[in-house]
Amino acid sequence: MKKEFKTIDEQLEILRNKGLIIEDELSAKEILLRENYFFLMGYRHLFIKSAREKVFIPGTTFDELYSLFEFDRNFRNIIFKNVLVIENQLKSITSYQLSKKYGYREKDYLNIKNFTDDREKSRRVKDIIDKMKRQIRINAGSHNATMHYMNNYGYIPLWVLVKVLSFGIVCELYTILKKEDKIEIADIFGTTPAILEDTLTILSNYRNLCAHEDIVFEHHTERVIPDTKYHEEMAIPRMDGEYIYGKNDLFAVIIIFKILLNKKDFRLMMKEIEYEIELLDGRVDSIPINKVLDRMGFPQNYIDIIGR
Repeated sequence: MKKEFKTIDEQLEILRNKGLIIEDELSAKEILLRENYFFLMGYRHLFIKSAREKVFIPGTTFDELYSLFEFDRNFRNIIFKNVLVIENQLKSITSYQLSKKYGYREKDYLNIKNFTDDREKSRRVKDIIDKMKRQIRINAGSHNATMHYMNNYGYIPLWVLVKVLSFGIVCELYTILKKEDKIEIADIFGTTPAILEDTLTILSNYRNLCAHEDIVFEHHTERVIPDTKYHEEMAIPRMDGEYIYGKNDLFAVIIIFKILLNKKDFRLMMKEIEYEIELLDGRVDSIPINKVLDRMGFPQNYIDIIGR
């Protein structure tokens, strides 16, 4: 079936025919024009009566649908800014540790001997080193910091190069380090190399979602985080021996932040999250807030993680 262009009025008529209550038509038109009908409809699933009927739950309003849209946007911003904190810390710690051990010129710190000698990772090592060298070539004459060092010293130290490296590349870089270097960096974050490697992969995935304004609140990753003491201490229920929350959902990201952020930053983030959830709860009546929390992978006692 071919999808054809629909005017704003036609979009409103489609929503009404599906049972959505539109109390302020002028406001709804403005929102549809500004936010995009397709993007907004990505949030309809929680308000749909059933997969078979595909109509809205009786009493659902346009304002409720838009409130969930705004909730996800605000939540996405909270996640994004805290991922950036960890990204900056990872870049700073990694560049410091490697520069201290291997040197500050690219010919020194990008020497293939500095990385894992695991034969299964040999191609990945070469690929990641090539990616970093490519960034040096691209940014040597275009980015202020790298250009300054290249013009004045003839090289770009790692602590400057990380400024132009994506979070994804830095996460990949961690996977090819020698075991002792992985341990040294993980120790600073207060965790193990295995956990840090898994969690960085998931954070990189969410960073990309946030940067592209994709739906975050119900996103699930292919990779799962290991069981942690927080799963047990919060008495998260199990099904078939597996925890039903906090493995590859948004609450798993909260657990990652609990591990990697300092206590002050984590507490502040959780207070922001609690505020957004309470705000949404006050704006949505047709569905219970627990339905949203369940889709996010949040246990009802989610706020208890602050004190764990």
